[in-house]
Amino acid sequence: MNYIKNGLLCVLILAAISCKKSGNSIVPIKDPSANNPPPAGVVFSKPSYDPSSLDASKAFSPQPVTNPLFRKDLLEISGVAASKTNPGILYIHNDSGNANQVYLTNGSGADNGTLTITPYGNRDWEDIAVGPGPIAGKSYIYIGDIGDNDSKYGSVFIYRFPEPDLKGTALPLISNIASVDKIELKYPDGPRNAETLMVDPLTKDIYIASKESNLSKIYVARYPQSTTSPAVLTPVVQLYFNKATSGDISPDGTEILLRSNELIWYWKLPTGTGISAGLLTKPQHAPYINNEPQGEGIGFAADGSGYYTDTEVRDHPGKPATVSFYKRK
Repeated sequence: MNYIKNGLLCVLILAAISCKKSGNSIVPIKDPSANNPPPAGVVFSKPSYDPSSLDASKAFSPQPVTNPLFRKDLLEISGVAASKTNPGILYIHNDSGNANQVYLTNGSGADNGTLTITPYGNRDWEDIAVGPGPIAGKSYIYIGDIGDNDSKYGSVFIYRFPEPDLKGTALPLISNIASVDKIELKYPDGPRNAETLMVDPLTKDIYIASKESNLSKIYVARYPQSTTSPAVLTPVVQLYFNKATSGDISPDGTEILLRSNELIWYWKLPTGTGISAGLLTKPQHAPYINNEPQGEGIGFAADGSGYYTDTEVRDHPGKPATVSFYKRK
């Protein structure tokens, strides 16, 4: 009997030391992908910092300004991105199985219009970004059709089109978008779920971060991305981040945000550091008061004055869909 007790005690001790707790997220010490290694030739760089000992950023106000969306039919909001062309306008969208539409709002939650992406449906739109594209001087909207809860799709898609110019336009705008680039991408290590799309404003590279337990694999599609044939994503960085739901790169390319339902990581990149290398540096915790029932999206303000978050509410009856703004100090 003593042998059995001692054996059980050893198992419990080993289990206890195999992981550390960080906030509400369990961060493994052992690489969680060790039991499912990527194919030969697929290599991710791994940071050396301890993800359970991050400092709190003091760059942003800890108390957001939060407003409900005027539209009450948007229950599965997933991403948020700030317009570079139209000051104050935010782009949001619903996720899987909903209409193939992007909705225009602002920090007050107003209904400023709807863009219907007529060539393509919404298989599982999970994030949205705004950044440069093929035509110099134009700003583009990027939609990430990258959700894959069952990891079964052979390809994911990015839809790209120029931002509408709302100058002199009566709101709310109702518009059909017929001219849309389709970028088809494949993972080098097999299908996976993802909810994070980011566009580097300096290089036009597209980044996707997977959503996994205690793990996020970052991939990149370098510019120019083909719109005529599938391309294989390049593995970049493997982070010990639990279930990433969105991310963004600042308009000047020097800051990165990555969020889950529970917390936000924030990188202020050293001068001259690109996104891939910057993700290997140690981030900080950005303010998040967790006032969202199912926090989904995050995006920097176009003028760099802070960041926005939004939430899904479908499975939380009585809770309003909201947009929150954390102001830079």
